Amino acid sequence: MSQPARVLEAADVRRLIRHIRCARYPLRNHVIVLLSFKAGLRACEIAGLDWSMVLRPDGKMDRHITVARQIAKMGSGRMIPLHPELRSALERLHRDQGSPRRGAIIRSERGSHMRAQSIVNWFASVYAELGFCGCSSHSGRRTFITKSARLLGRTGGSLRDVQELAGHRSLSTTERYIAGDRVIQHKLVQLV
Repeated sequence: MSQPARVLEAADVRRLIRHIRCARYPLRNHVIVLLSFKAGLRACEIAGLDWSMVLRPDGKMDRHITVARQIAKMGSGRMIPLHPELRSALERLHRDQGSPRRGAIIRSERGSHMRAQSIVNWFASVYAELGFCGCSSHSGRRTFITKSARLLGRTGGSLRDVQELAGHRSLSTTERYIAGDRVIQHKLVQLV
């Protein structure tokens, strides 16, 4: 059985973002990273995302991403609130692309939707350049789900909320994504 994708610490994510800003297509690449780490999207969802899924009818940025069933794994479409950093990056990319109402958000060099495998390969290449072992295109998703679960106590939410954000049909699937933390476990035991 293979190991699950590594969950990144905040410092690693900052290092990743600094690294991609120096490569080709820095704005597009920044949005790819944020869609993974701030919205928990899968590679197929990042590749299939269309402007119509993040824009209101008046062409302004919406408050959430509507992950359409046709791009979601097993048809698990859902709505994900837009993180402020992701919203800002999407607005910049939208202006950079000429403010379209429809069409690929993450474009290939030829201007069409990138393929899911291209997103997977892109993440693998970037993580290799950084020397991040155990990381894959799923690392952002696992990081998003783990961080969301850890913040539940502050929000009054439940694991069901994380499950819905992740688009999982089963709560047990969501639980498998959540990484434990030895430091937090130590603190918990001290409080018992």
